Amino acid sequence: MPTLLAAVPAAPPLPSPTAATAIAWAAWLTLMGFPGLVAFALVTADPAARRVDEGTRHAVTTRLSRCAVLLAVLAVPAVLADLAQDATTGSRYSAAWHSLYDGTGAGLLAGLEITLVLLGAVLVAPLAVRAAPHRWRRGLLVAGLVAGAAALATTKLPAEATDDLARTCWKTAVWLVHLWFGASWLGGLAGLLVLAVPGVIAPGDRGAFWSAAIRRFSAVAMTGVGAIALSGLFLYWSHVDGPSQLLSTLYGRTLGVKIVLFGALLLLGIANQFWLHPRIEAARAAGDTRPLRTLLLRRFPAVVAVELVLILAILLVAPMLHGSAREQAVQSAAGSTTVHLPDKQAGPLTWVLGSAETLAVLAVLIAGYRVSGRIARRRAEAARRTARPAAGRGARDRPVVSGGTRRSRGSG
Repeated sequence: MPTLLAAVPAAPPLPSPTAATAIAWAAWLTLMGFPGLVAFALVTADPAARRVDEGTRHAVTTRLSRCAVLLAVLAVPAVLADLAQDATTGSRYSAAWHSLYDGTGAGLLAGLEITLVLLGAVLVAPLAVRAAPHRWRRGLLVAGLVAGAAALATTKLPAEATDDLARTCWKTAVWLVHLWFGASWLGGLAGLLVLAVPGVIAPGDRGAFWSAAIRRFSAVAMTGVGAIALSGLFLYWSHVDGPSQLLSTLYGRTLGVKIVLFGALLLLGIANQFWLHPRIEAARAAGDTRPLRTLLLRRFPAVVAVELVLILAILLVAPMLHGSAREQAVQSAAGSTTVHLPDKQAGPLTWVLGSAETLAVLAVLIAGYRVSGRIARRRAEAARRTARPAAGRGARDRPVVSGGTRRSRGSG
């Protein structure tokens, strides 16, 4: 008797937790890296290269665009692999592909995620292959950045309508600030390392370019630190009821690791801002290319590489955060995983404390940027004063050629 029902193919086994974390990490890395690199090219590298010459500007944009396009292309299989982890029947990758634009809210967002990141790659590609006129450079970068930022935004947009629209919009906005500024920090550090590779910028142009680029990136990075810290404080308030839950719950311990990594990253950024950057400014002001080259090609890229590794570690830890410490604490006490808590409600005191935290963070960032700039200017001025007498002595001692015969000044 023929079989009336076709056999449903069994789903392959789910990936191990380690593999699942690696897949999620790859998806976040590529989705955040693409707009981050484009933003770095648009806001930091291109304006700094404009102060040098058109050749440097062209070389810088081309190198960053190639790296950005590569990340955008890699984002497609990474996102599909991440979606495939949720499939329950048949071929997981086939199911992930067919879930795009399948008529559901989640399918629409997943489809837009891949479509937008590919659109961003198409927009930036002419700059990567040097096929776009110079006058299109900034327009293509802006369009690519908008597409990449929109693709990243789809990861946190709600797939279904909710009853509390105002709260949903607020939480979504906080998440987007957290992701967008995190992407700008990640892309900026990666872009600095990419441009520090010998051969991108001519040796004679490095001083002028790096002095401007580092200063501009410092402003972007400090803005990102403030945005990430403030959005992180809100997310901490939403998911954790007090510091004790950082140790008593899995969510809290994982979040604690992320906080420690962020703190280490912040300390390195402070060291850059108040120690390394002023030294680079002073070396350039003194006209001493040897120390400047040593700082840029040894110390500065090494510190930036460590910062980049810390950000990658944060992206590795972040996908492990599921649920909230609040729920896990209640579930542990009740001995059941089915207990769910309603979202926290913000009262007047919460808004007062939140406003105070915001003002405090802004004050610290503005003061830090101004103080570091003052330190850099003082070091540069001191280096100029030291360089002038040395230059004068060198001119007096330099041999003079007269009538084809070399003689010392004052020899008669």
